[in-house]
Formats: sequence, C-alpha cells, structure tokens
Amino acid sequence: MASLLALLSSALWGAADFFGGKLSKKYAPIVVLGMTQAIGLLFGITLVLLNGELLGSNPPNAFGDGGYFFAGAIAGVMGYVGLICLYAGLSTGRMGVVSPISSLSAVIPLTFALVTGEVLTVAQGVGVVIALAGAFCASGPELSQGLSPKPIFLALGAAAGFGTAMTFMSIGSESSALMTMVMMRATTFLVTITLVIRYRTLGNFSKSEMPVLIFVGVADFLANLLLGVATNFGLVSLVMVLGSIYPIVTALMAFKFLHERLHRIQYVGIVLAVAGVALISAS
Repeated sequence: MASLLALLSSALWGAADFFGGKLSKKYAPIVVLGMTQAIGLLFGITLVLLNGELLGSNPPNAFGDGGYFFAGAIAGVMGYVGLICLYAGLSTGRMGVVSPISSLSAVIPLTFALVTGEVLTVAQGVGVVIALAGAFCASGPELSQGLSPKPIFLALGAAAGFGTAMTFMSIGSESSALMTMVMMRATTFLVTITLVIRYRTLGNFSKSEMPVLIFVGVADFLANLLLGVATNFGLVSLVMVLGSIYPIVTALMAFKFLHERLHRIQYVGIVLAVAGVALISAS
C-alpha cells in the first residue's frame, strides 16, 4: 500500500511539474506558483469539509509531538521555496535536466529517517541507491556539455526546499496527513496574498489556461497528501525515495509533448529507477 501511494504521488508530482514548468515559460514562476497553491488550498479545505476530520470526537493533534500545525507551516514555507526554484529552473533550462537534479531532495528525509531509528535491509538499501541514481542519471549529458550553472543552482535549491518540506510533512502526518497539507497551503496562501498586494496582479491568465492551473494545483496537493498518508503505512525512508522519482515522469512528458530528445544515459536512468523501485517493493 505504501509503495503504491508513493508511486502515485510521484506520477502526480511529475505531471504537475511538467505543466507548471510550461506555464512558467509564459508567466512569472512566482505568479504561477501563487495561483496553483491557492487552488490547492481550496481543494484541501473542500476535502476537510467532506471528511469531517476536525469535527469528529477525536480531532487530530495540532500541537505537540507529531502535531500538524508547526510541521505543516514549516513544510509549506520550504516547499514554496523549493517550487519557486523549480519553476524558475524549468523556465530557464531543459525540463529533463532541472527536474532530475531536484530529486536529490529525497536524501534529506531519508537521512532524517535513518538517524531517528529506521533500519533498512541490505536489499532495501541497494534499491534506494539504484532508484536515486536512476532519477538523477537523466541530467548527465547536459551537465557534461556545459549547461549554464543558473538552472543547476535553482534545481539544487529546489532539492533543499523539497527535502526539508518532505521531512516535516512526514512529522505532521503522524497526526493528520490531510491537515498537514492544508496547513502547508494555508501558509503559502499568506505568502501569495502578500505577493498579490505587492505586485497588484493575479497573473492575467487566459480562460483557456484555467483548467491547466486547476490541474497543477489539485495534482500537487494530492501528491503531497498521498505521500503523507504513505508514511503511515511504511518506512518513511523508503516512501520518500519512491515519492521522489517524479523527475522520470516530467522527463518523459517533456520527451512526448515538447519533443526534448532523451539521451542514452537518460534511458539507463529510467531503467535504474524502475529496477530500484522493484527491488524496494519486493523486499
């Protein structure tokens, strides 16, 4: 169950990143991010109302150990920083390069989980290494051919932001995955409101682009939610790795729809990622 949820999270994240990156080539990344985060918040609030989690006889713990309030707020801020870096990177560099580098984010929650007591079998450990190597390999050719350093630094910033956010997502999900994700979006919404007031614009998106914005906002929220739920069904270290192979989806969509050519090592990376996932799941 945990592996399936984490892989579905990766698929949604990869698709959201692809379409968010496309919009960021036309509009300022911060504007695209603000709009999709606001949409995600509305979607999350709708789920809370339908779920009735806060109104039950045993509401989730907001504060204290495993509470969702501060964990969600910190995850929201760091995830926002990561997304700004990612969308800016996707708009300035090749999607098949920037997105794989950002997958290094899994190293942070993986390290945190292992330091706090989780233990992997040898097979699981090997699977983790292979999966992470596979997700990263797609960036090899462009790095060797002298890619501009700006998108690389932005991708590394995205990795740091996402990795920290994922760590606090897992902490908050101990109490409630849904409320942690809503708290994340509530925090980023405050940032969005500040930016709207500062720049006095909602982005001036056309009506034809609204379905894409809605998809990105909903898919990103669901990806976070599924990953948070998955941490309650399996080892956090493995869940975070499986949830971080989304760059493969982004790279394949860029190949299919933008006709970005995949190099041989990128195909090798896909094979490695699949092999790593299979090894983790089997063990």
